Amino acid sequence: MSSPRRRIETDVMKLLMSDYDVKLVNDNMQEFYVRFHGPEGTPFANGVWKIHVELPEQYPYKSPSIGFVNKIFHPNIDELSGSVCLDVINQTWSPMFDMLNIFETFLPQLLRYPNPTDPLNGEAAALMMRDSAGYETKVKDYVQRYATKKALNALAAAKCGKDSKKGLSMESDEDDDDAISCDDDGDISSLSSYGSEDELDMSE
Repeated sequence: MSSPRRRIETDVMKLLMSDYDVKLVNDNMQEFYVRFHGPEGTPFANGVWKIHVELPEQYPYKSPSIGFVNKIFHPNIDELSGSVCLDVINQTWSPMFDMLNIFETFLPQLLRYPNPTDPLNGEAAALMMRDSAGYETKVKDYVQRYATKKALNALAAAKCGKDSKKGLSMESDEDDDDAISCDDDGDISSLSSYGSEDELDMSE
């Protein structure tokens, strides 16, 4: 049986070597951000979300903490905190699962098949059950407002501007001159790693 520390390193390295854009917080493998695209064929398509991940010391025997940083309209995701209601993470997590399972399978399934009977967002759940077309319209509206390149850039700029007024320093990344980093409360990390030049270019 591998130790939790070795398993954390193995799983995070697998994620770093995958096609996902991953940004470690202070080079800490137990806290990082991942860029996650909405699955095709759903109203979440064309959206990109910044997912905050924290791995507990007991990982993989204890499930990771997963949260959406930018807003999403979904019955099982809290609009304000970004917390996720997903049984496989919150209740039925197994050491057999890893981080790739979360981003390749569990989160895409959550967006494809919302469960309005066990909501964290009551408004989204009610709208989905009452008016599916209206629900999809509002999901797409949130994608355009909060889950685009422009929205993420504005989120980063607003956060960094707020922190700079408090006298907090903006950390720079030696390998990325265009990085924006404001980690005071974990909401914003370097977003320049969250896309290519044609997706999430952080240049002016």
